Amino acid sequence: MGGNVYELQKLNGSMASRVTAFHSNEQWKSHFQAFKDTNKLSVVYFTATWCGACRFIEPAFKEFSAEYKDAEFIKIDVDELESVAWGLEVGTLPTFLLVKKGKVVERVVGVRKDELQKMIVKHRA
Repeated sequence: MGGNVYELQKLNGSMASRVTAFHSNEQWKSHFQAFKDTNKLSVVYFTATWCGACRFIEPAFKEFSAEYKDAEFIKIDVDELESVAWGLEVGTLPTFLLVKKGKVVERVVGVRKDELQKMIVKHRA
């Protein structure tokens, strides 16, 4: 079945997104600790089901995840993981944090597709 899904996506002109959704604090902490010592870029997308602007930008986030395979893309629902959002000082949605070696290297707030893409390109190397 996986091949059929891939073929359908190719026909539609899109590739599968590589977005990982985190649903527990433990999952986030474990992942964050594991990536602290790597130079790989993590793009963390803070969203909520009720956020209209988030629904608007999400297709672009998924596109970027398919395009920039050398970075990882994480989605966090602030209603599920409120403590993670507060701990990283996320007060507006959508917010994108670009993280390398355990440090936030860039913050993009709002529906700013071009700015987000520019920051991904800048920090992925």
